[in-house]
Amino acid sequence: MKISVIIPVYNAGKYVSQAVESALQFREVSEILLIEDDSPDHSLKVCRVLAEKYERVKLYQHDDKKNHGAGASRNLGIRMASGDGIAFLDADDYFLPNRFDAEKELFKNPMVDGVYGALGVEYYSERVKEKYYGVFEDKLTTVYKKHSPENVFLGQLYLLGSFGLFSIDTLTVRREALMKKTDVLFKHHLHLHEDTEFLIRLSYYLKLYAGSIDEAVAVRGVHENNRITRVDTRMVDPAISRSLLWEEIYRWSRKEKSIPEKVRIHIKRMHRSFEIAKAPPVKKWRMIVTYLITDFTSIRSGLYNINFRNTLFDYRKYDGYP
Repeated sequence: MKISVIIPVYNAGKYVSQAVESALQFREVSEILLIEDDSPDHSLKVCRVLAEKYERVKLYQHDDKKNHGAGASRNLGIRMASGDGIAFLDADDYFLPNRFDAEKELFKNPMVDGVYGALGVEYYSERVKEKYYGVFEDKLTTVYKKHSPENVFLGQLYLLGSFGLFSIDTLTVRREALMKKTDVLFKHHLHLHEDTEFLIRLSYYLKLYAGSIDEAVAVRGVHENNRITRVDTRMVDPAISRSLLWEEIYRWSRKEKSIPEKVRIHIKRMHRSFEIAKAPPVKKWRMIVTYLITDFTSIRSGLYNINFRNTLFDYRKYDGYP
């Protein structure tokens, strides 16, 4: 299998060379597509140097040369890719030497549409480690055990108990399956969690198999300017971004008629739980009382109230409270 590696690049001039070189080590990687997204730093210059230096590295920008976000950049990469398989890599992360070991075996089965694995973590400075270690520690981002492809969708929706999660950096998919079985790729209007939303939908349509889930196949680079770090450390209110994520998933679930009604109800409750979490105090308690009467489970169940119960008496961010 020839694999196209898609790397969206924004403000990553310090890191993108490492990402590219980590992908070049694999013979099965036929091309590396850098999608430069109008970075304010020197990323474009670095990308041009890489494309001139390595035959397998190809540089693209959006037609208008403007910034469109990671989702739109990945979509452009998918359209331009020529490989049988597609893998993704963030410009500030990198692959490990075992990145495609599981794929070599699993993709011998034509029923396998995609393979996912475990993601490690590296702190790019001691200052960053001190600041963010409490968020990521040294843990793997991974699925805790191997599941059948049919259960990957349910697991990502928190319907299988302790499931874990996997990163876009560890996913490899057959390009043909991706293009034939999904109508929409990355939703570029989502500025955060667009990869999570994509992985949830993807696991509904494609048969995704666990590869290396006990040993990292790629590494997340943690630095001061990670987008998602701002959410994980609560610099950005996670309730707001996750409410938007689950609203998008619920909107999709209503259009996808084959999704069981009980799953759709669960998705609606997840969205509601983050709506409660982000609401101001009076509205928050009004919502809780209303849903205690109309949908008791959505308030009483720990599956949902874990998302808002820590906000019930935290009024500090609202005007009028010290």
